[in-house]
Amino acid sequence: MSDRALRRSAWAVWWFLVVMIAASVPLSLVEHSRSAETWGSAAGAAGELAFVVLVFTFPMTGLLILRRQPRNTIGWLLQGIGLVWGLTGFADNYATYGLLVDPGSLPGPDVVAALNEGTWAAAIGLMGTFLILLYPDGRLPSRRWRPVAWLSAVTIVMVTVAVDLLPGRLEESPIPSMANPIAVESAQPVLDVILVVFLPLLPMCILASAFGLVVRFRRSRGVEREQLKWLATAGALVAFLFLVTLMSTLVTQTAMGGQEVPAWVGLLQAVSAPAFVLLPISIGIAILRHGLYEIDVIINRALVYGLLTAALVGVYLASVLLLQLALNPLTEQSDLAVAGSTLAVAALFRPARTRIQAAVDRRFYRSRYDAARTLDAFATRLRHELDLDAVGTNLRAAVHVTVQPAHVSLWLRP
Repeated sequence: MSDRALRRSAWAVWWFLVVMIAASVPLSLVEHSRSAETWGSAAGAAGELAFVVLVFTFPMTGLLILRRQPRNTIGWLLQGIGLVWGLTGFADNYATYGLLVDPGSLPGPDVVAALNEGTWAAAIGLMGTFLILLYPDGRLPSRRWRPVAWLSAVTIVMVTVAVDLLPGRLEESPIPSMANPIAVESAQPVLDVILVVFLPLLPMCILASAFGLVVRFRRSRGVEREQLKWLATAGALVAFLFLVTLMSTLVTQTAMGGQEVPAWVGLLQAVSAPAFVLLPISIGIAILRHGLYEIDVIINRALVYGLLTAALVGVYLASVLLLQLALNPLTEQSDLAVAGSTLAVAALFRPARTRIQAAVDRRFYRSRYDAARTLDAFATRLRHELDLDAVGTNLRAAVHVTVQPAHVSLWLRP
């Protein structure tokens, strides 16, 4: 297949997805307008918008890659992942409209709902295994990883098919207790065995793929190492954000006795799902090499503000719990505990950031940290030094430590 035909295929996938989402939006609008949770509600609007952004970011990044490199495996994987997520969203809206909003208006909504049961395995499986295994050059780390690739492919297919054909109630159906219309009753024992065997294998394949990324990073040099840094950083940020959101939600709900969570926890919940767009964006930057070498600065900032966020969230949650225990005998309201904890976090922000920045530079960026200290020491001596020869000696020493040239010479104009 020629490069031109491949580019046309990439555009065809993109426009198919656009048309599918465009057809899905009216169904979603009508669905939300007739349900208890309207489209205008914060949860409904934020959830729909986050999903649409997620669906479009993967194939859009893939399209940008394929326009320049039409045979790039990662670009096609990104388009495939976006297509699966798009089909999932369309099928969900189609089934809900055809079964609940206007029954009988659409053909086969029950079958669409059944086929949509297992698409999550395909989407998550592709993201968690092949996208990681083949990144960044479209090849496995080595031939030894072929069994992992084959096992991942078989696991994804088996779980998807088994979930779709399993007799019983549909878990994702808009109608409670709806039976699977495409179930194969005679194959239930076999399908049960398949799920018992392969369902636990899916997260194991994802972990194995992540380990393959670590192995690839340890062997990498130059451009490949920078590309791996981009994906690793994005993945770590997404995982960290989900962990912080989960812990914050659980602790605040427990501390506040089931009351509405604070606004900042709601903000974390709102941004945690769209954070997945960091993965395709980081892959696009890495493969297209636009701003590739700025990753070290981003990692530094991510480490600093990630640790700062974790520290401040920990202080906040601990303060809320302790103040709740202390103030419970006096008042049943938690507003005072929340206000006091917020003030404590605000007061700690600047000194904590300074200390964490210094610790990160000292631990992970030692050469730059030593260079900065050398320059500060030279500037201090320069303000008090009067001997020109001593200034020259100190300057050459500072240049040698910070720049590490092969030779240092100093010329002074008379």
